[in-house]
Amino acid sequence: MTKNSFFDEQKEQSLIKARIVEKYFWAWAKVIISKVKKGSSSNQKIAYVDLFAGAGRYEDGSKSTPVKVLETAIADPDMRNMLVSIFNDADVKNVNSLQQAIDSIPGIENLKYRPRISKYEVGENIVKTFQSMKLVPTLLFVDPWGYKGLSLQLVNSVVKDWGCDCIFFFNYNRINMGLSNDAVKEHINALFGQVGADQLRERLKTLTPQERELTVVEYICEALKEMGGKYVLPFRFRHEMGNRTSHHLIFVSKHPKGYEIMKEIMAKESSEQTQGVPSFEYNPATLQQPLLFELTRPLDQLESMLLDNFSGKTMTMAEIYDQHHVGKLYIKKNYKDALRNLESQGKITVHPPAGKKRRKGTFADDLKVTFPVKQ
Repeated sequence: MTKNSFFDEQKEQSLIKARIVEKYFWAWAKVIISKVKKGSSSNQKIAYVDLFAGAGRYEDGSKSTPVKVLETAIADPDMRNMLVSIFNDADVKNVNSLQQAIDSIPGIENLKYRPRISKYEVGENIVKTFQSMKLVPTLLFVDPWGYKGLSLQLVNSVVKDWGCDCIFFFNYNRINMGLSNDAVKEHINALFGQVGADQLRERLKTLTPQERELTVVEYICEALKEMGGKYVLPFRFRHEMGNRTSHHLIFVSKHPKGYEIMKEIMAKESSEQTQGVPSFEYNPATLQQPLLFELTRPLDQLESMLLDNFSGKTMTMAEIYDQHHVGKLYIKKNYKDALRNLESQGKITVHPPAGKKRRKGTFADDLKVTFPVKQ
């Protein structure tokens, strides 16, 4: 497969990946804009940066993410006046295609800040530029063909500032192969840092393929957290046969609100939900093999965790969710379902109880839950 063949047609996995980015951009922008508008009128800006923007359209005519992001901004009065958009691609053909696509967007002239398009190789110079700047609230999207240009330092150079989040494409197959390939050692060292890459190579020597994947993804997530990206959330994509991973989309933020928003978006894009708990992966095989995914019962596991973790405590539903959900697959709806189940089984006490001042099937954020002391 050639590099540009990715843009021949928008395959379903690419469509879902783009949809996650587009949905988050809209939700992120609306939250950030409401905060920015309260500040100085001279600096009311937000930014969207795509360092591997690609062509403006796929060969089948479908729109790429940059075009959709700009269309979203044009349709919203606040975004029209505040969005600074920067698109980059080292491929001149892609740059020209993207420029033509952007110029043809209806209403593009209504944006206060015209989109900027550049054609740089992404590397240390861009990292140093971002590190030296205090950025306006920025959503950074990094989707390299392989791994060249992607690094922990690049992500951190943006996420360091207020309101800045990053979504990046993590090509697990190519990175996994690259870790043991001396020919690309320089690029892998740039991604993880030389010391980190050497430590990771050592850890992987005796692991099974499944253990390798979990270790690599956990390593990069933990490294991002150590650098200041407190909230990290990966979403896995499987190959069409469903038997191995193709890549991950990884989200990084310093704010719990961004993490919560992205968690809800990724949950809805998951191909499988067991007991209402999302898988946080897109796997075409789940629709063909549903019985395999009923062998685990994650909502039952959540109920047990809540009884253990909050033994003897009285807390609101919102407090339970805030203290427990980070780093876990569960979304807010799952917590409400689990607490309703525990209440119906008489394992917790809820005030007010079901049937009294509560509509059937509801579980509001301010309900108080008392957990029994674990014997």
